[in-house]
Amino acid sequence: MSLKTILAGSVFAMASFAASMAGATTIGFSQVGSEGDWRPAFSKNMQDTAKDYDVDLKFADAQGKQEEQLRAVRAFIAQGVDAIIIAPVVVTGWDDVLQEAKDADIPVFLVDRDVEVKDKSLYVTRISADFNLEGRLAGAWLAAASKGTCKIVELQGTTGSAPAIERKKGFEAIISQFPAMEIVATQSGDFTTEGGKKVMEAFIKSTNNLDGICASFAHNDNMQLGAIQAMKEAGLKPGQDVLMVSVDYVPAIKDALAKGEANASVELRSAVGGFIYPVVLDYLKNPHELDKWIVIPSDLHTAKD
Repeated sequence: MSLKTILAGSVFAMASFAASMAGATTIGFSQVGSEGDWRPAFSKNMQDTAKDYDVDLKFADAQGKQEEQLRAVRAFIAQGVDAIIIAPVVVTGWDDVLQEAKDADIPVFLVDRDVEVKDKSLYVTRISADFNLEGRLAGAWLAAASKGTCKIVELQGTTGSAPAIERKKGFEAIISQFPAMEIVATQSGDFTTEGGKKVMEAFIKSTNNLDGICASFAHNDNMQLGAIQAMKEAGLKPGQDVLMVSVDYVPAIKDALAKGEANASVELRSAVGGFIYPVVLDYLKNPHELDKWIVIPSDLHTAKD
């Protein structure tokens, strides 16, 4: 093969690659962080499925800090991406940066979590599960399992985050209908296994080894997994001495369900790129008003599943 032929082939390959990249849609995605097991699985799915939809994904991990998210969104705006996807750390403090994106004619889509802004037109839509429903599903399961009589310890998610706020509201909306059900202790474990373990250790000390406690409700599985560790170290039998219900349905909680150390988990799907990218890409092709919330379904799982 001649040098001329090789060079011609290389030029053609480079041109083809450039053409394919030119045809790709560039999307900036600001992710909360990598806490727990669910969040990294969500990030990986978004990165993997981007290829299926011919999306050039610019990924930014905020490490749980809103200031990092704001910096990332402003970087996406400066880069002139076609669209921005945000999984917000907390619900407040978004008005200014979303206005900047709107002024730059870059549509913003919320995923997983919600924001509170004065002008709802600053984002196109939110694509996520119903956190309030997740709390209600957990509460309904516990009401049935305890026959409406239960003292509960609660492991909350990150303070000010949409899942923590809504899962708590939904759970309380159900148990409030049962006079003999109440949350007797509640504390944030920041959605982490370590945080959940520390919170449960504190609950064990403050309640004389969970004396009289019927259930542990955790806003995510990782905190519950930490709680299970703390209970076992204290000589308790999670899933038997205390009912264990949480949210996410990650692989480790499935194992805990199989062992009888957990009793129920509400599934929060992590493979959601197939829900999100079609909405974003369809909007970019044909901008039109969408419902402000596109709901991804949730399911309740027990050891019997």
